[in-house]
Amino acid sequence: MKRRAFGSKAVFPVGFGCMSFGGFYGPTSEADTLRALERALEIGVDFWDTANVYGDGVSESMIGKFLAEDRSRRARITLATKFAIRRTPDGKREHDNSAAHMREALEASLKRLGVDGVDLYYVHRVDTRIPIEDTVGELARHVEAGRIGAIGLSEVAPDTLRRAHAVHPIAAVQSEYSLWTRGPELGLIQACAETGATFVAFSPVGRGAFGGRLQDVETFKDFFRHANPRFEALNWRRNRARLEPFFALAKSWNVAPAALAIAWTLAKAPHIVPIPGTRTAEHLEECAAATGFDLDAARLAQLERVLPLGFAAGERYSDAQWAGIEKY
Repeated sequence: MKRRAFGSKAVFPVGFGCMSFGGFYGPTSEADTLRALERALEIGVDFWDTANVYGDGVSESMIGKFLAEDRSRRARITLATKFAIRRTPDGKREHDNSAAHMREALEASLKRLGVDGVDLYYVHRVDTRIPIEDTVGELARHVEAGRIGAIGLSEVAPDTLRRAHAVHPIAAVQSEYSLWTRGPELGLIQACAETGATFVAFSPVGRGAFGGRLQDVETFKDFFRHANPRFEALNWRRNRARLEPFFALAKSWNVAPAALAIAWTLAKAPHIVPIPGTRTAEHLEECAAATGFDLDAARLAQLERVLPLGFAAGERYSDAQWAGIEKY
């Protein structure tokens, strides 16, 4: 599969979501993290996505440690991180797009990553107190200073993208997109094509649901899924049963379920780059194999009959998890 455009660059069609390094989906080790990053380079997965809040800087620090081991590695990757989510002194989560926080967060991220600049800097959540035009205008100054290569947005509505793009080109927009989360088809994917932004699809494996390994999740204690509606009790039992035909189809096509789920996102539009997350080199290899699976029009139609639009039981987020996400 051909590399996919990202601004003036081109990246491997499947990226690497590094949120798991921060413990969101359970514990991991430094050795496993470094091995996963090493394997990513070995197989050509060169678009890496992290954020300052993933493990309160742990994810960025692990990438920084890996890059410090061999400085030549930096030139081989397209590196993205984010700002805007912060904790108040009493532990509450808030969104801050102010110029002061942007500068402070960027400096801290660059220090943890051990780099002079990042290729892409996302507004992780839009701060409704500040017009997006002002936020993008401030980010543009960091582009001019050479500290960030391009500007990205996360979980925004198409109108916000268009308003932002009118101030400065937006290189990428990130949102959840998978066989059971298809909201971006209601205009965001189209707006990305219109403005020339890459659509970065996170959680293309449905937070592990499409991997085929999850069974009983009622005892989940990991940071994220234990409160997610699609993994709660009755909803999960329904979803697991509804996924069985998908797993059977993957088996009949001799493809790993996770790879098939990612191949679906790749087949939906040429400007989509999925960024599956994982803690292990082995699972990363499985995800990257999606680029070698030919999901032609006939197979795509068959897959969407097995998992029709709206099949999932439960919202994609809880009320608390929806905070800061633009619905449209």
